Amino acid sequence: MKILISGVCGFVGSTLARALVERHGRSEIVGFDNYIRPGSETNRAPLEQLGVKVITADLRSAEQIHALPPVDFVIDAAANPSVLAGVDGKTSSRELVDHNLAGTINLLEYCKRHRAGFVLLSTSRVYSIATLASLRVAVEREAFVPDAAHALPPHLSSAGLTESFSTGAPISLYGATKLASEAMALEYGETFDFPVFVNRCGVLAGAGQFGRAEQGIFAYWINSWLRQRPLRYLGFGGNGHQVRDCLHPRDLVPLLEKQFAAPKLSVHARLLNVSGGARSATSLRQLSDWCLARFGPLEVLRDGTPRQFDIPWLVLDPTKAEQIWQWQPVTSTASIFEEIARHAEAHPHWLELSAPR
Repeated sequence: MKILISGVCGFVGSTLARALVERHGRSEIVGFDNYIRPGSETNRAPLEQLGVKVITADLRSAEQIHALPPVDFVIDAAANPSVLAGVDGKTSSRELVDHNLAGTINLLEYCKRHRAGFVLLSTSRVYSIATLASLRVAVEREAFVPDAAHALPPHLSSAGLTESFSTGAPISLYGATKLASEAMALEYGETFDFPVFVNRCGVLAGAGQFGRAEQGIFAYWINSWLRQRPLRYLGFGGNGHQVRDCLHPRDLVPLLEKQFAAPKLSVHARLLNVSGGARSATSLRQLSDWCLARFGPLEVLRDGTPRQFDIPWLVLDPTKAEQIWQWQPVTSTASIFEEIARHAEAHPHWLELSAPR
């Protein structure tokens, strides 16, 4: 099988490429990247040494995508993944749409032409911000949990949000580009009869993730703590109780393998939450406690100022993926944190490498 990975030199793309090579030495892995993410160019040579063919191309260029060699399946791992994209002054709203939505359409046109399957790595940020921001929460073990004393929104439980949870606006410009990409991907697949899968991922984390607060909070926090860089608990009283789930990208590979080999399936079976679920859920305060035990003390400043798009608790329920695909993640949150810590110790300039230029 020949597989094409967009954003192959990013953290997720490069992790998937390495894992696929390790598990399937006979598969041919091709990837492309435009190296717009600071630090991504460092992944090119190691991937090429593994036999991955890395092509310089821009997802936003229909002509460049058209020129890529034919493959059997495409994994779309390229995106501007920040919920603040388009409103933070670093990228324009038009740039965000061109990259995250128009780029996906370019890949779908490519799949239509070559009869290739398509896997979209989507996000938990397609779910309604207003509903989640108003969620009643309690504090347990220094972390928010849904408050069982109040009625919970439909399709949300202590296990997380199901795929049926509201995707009504507002979901941020970033979330909207991914939700629109999901809809277009599923429509292209139905209209032109090629397999399409949408995997809504929780927070992806692991060694080699570029440490940016808005795009890789676990890696950023651990790298910053080790280097004694200033850290702040933002919003929610400045206590660090806000919670996210955690998933290592390599744990996606067994699911991808099943999707590559799957027969024609209903749309219902092809749109999934893919995450570490409630057992991986971690607050910033809990992460700080882990860092304290691992590295020693660091004072974290408290800033309770609310921020746009902030959510107290966002955990995806992966039950559907377990039931339909018999898939479960195998890398524990503690193992992910330790992997990041060891990488941070071995790469003392990682924050500078991945900082905006």
